[in-house]
Amino acid sequence: MFLCLFAFLSGLIDSVVGGGGLIQLPALFVFLPGIPVPAVFGTGKLSSIAGTSVSMWRYARNVEINWRALLPAAFSAFVFSFLGARAVSHFDTSLLRPLILVLLISVAVYTFFRKDFGSIHAPRLAHSKEVWYGVAVGLVIGFYDGFFGPGTGSFLMFIFVGIFGFNFLTASASAKVVNVATNLSALLYFGYKGYILYHIGIPMAISSVLGSMVGTRIALAKGSGFVRKLFLVVVTGIILKFAYDTFQ
Repeated sequence: MFLCLFAFLSGLIDSVVGGGGLIQLPALFVFLPGIPVPAVFGTGKLSSIAGTSVSMWRYARNVEINWRALLPAAFSAFVFSFLGARAVSHFDTSLLRPLILVLLISVAVYTFFRKDFGSIHAPRLAHSKEVWYGVAVGLVIGFYDGFFGPGTGSFLMFIFVGIFGFNFLTASASAKVVNVATNLSALLYFGYKGYILYHIGIPMAISSVLGSMVGTRIALAKGSGFVRKLFLVVVTGIILKFAYDTFQ
């Protein structure tokens, strides 16, 4: 019951600005003591992809999504998320924490002081550039999500606003397309290895879907201004978590 509650909250937050893993993953470790770490991650991915998929579907019905740029991004993210997951056993991911912490702080400061950042939807790339930029985004973010993960949704939103010129609402919808691809890649890997606890993951997935439906409705009703404010709150939370883990 507690895991379903946290899955609901995770789906709600993640559907708006990403970062739901900050809520769900710690809860899984707390309420599933003694469970192998890969099984914790695999079960969490089953819950996450359910909520993210529904969120993407609801956004697609109400927000104009640039599929021309996002499908190549999703495909490259799918491939490189799998490669990142394979590479994680060969490197010490803790070495990335200081760098990611600096990047997140930069994202938060820039977004805070640029009051008009993401308020207007004004795509700035030509169609051909959008495709190649999308592939590059999928490559980098996909590998990062498979290799490390935290903050992926926030980085995606910042990229779609800052580079592509989307407003925050469209950026949130676009991030879900890429997130579904990275989650699916990881889920297939964990499923193949037998690292999913379905009797826990399925109820959590249902709860995540419900949370995602609520969060998407709030985002669509409130608009980009609300998404921007919640984005800053979530990024600040991620920064504090990263700082704690880095300097502990």
